[in-house]
Amino acid sequence: MPHIVVEYSDTLTDAFDRQGFGTTLHPVVAKTIDTAVAGCKTRFRRIEEAVIGDGAPHLAMIHIEVAILSGRDAETKAELSRAVLDVAREHVAPVPGRTVQTTVNITDLDRGWYAKHEEITA
Repeated sequence: MPHIVVEYSDTLTDAFDRQGFGTTLHPVVAKTIDTAVAGCKTRFRRIEEAVIGDGAPHLAMIHIEVAILSGRDAETKAELSRAVLDVAREHVAPVPGRTVQTTVNITDLDRGWYAKHEEITA
């Protein structure tokens, strides 16, 4: 925890520094919600086909879902959303002729039902 899922238009594959985004994002998330960096997990999903707005081919998107354990107040979630957006914008290079819409959504993982198992093997 937290679980971060990033969907991005395939036209941004070369412009989006995903590794840099993840390694920069994790400490920001950990500090904002007071958790350990080691628990942060980010998965990336390249979107091969999407319709954005009127379907114009110059439009691209990045959508970031951050799922955190429930109990954080609205102010903390808003701060996290802004911080995630800032980190994302720092890791996407401009693509001439392309408009990128970047969005963030923060969701709760129910503390009563969320479970985790971690096994360290030698």
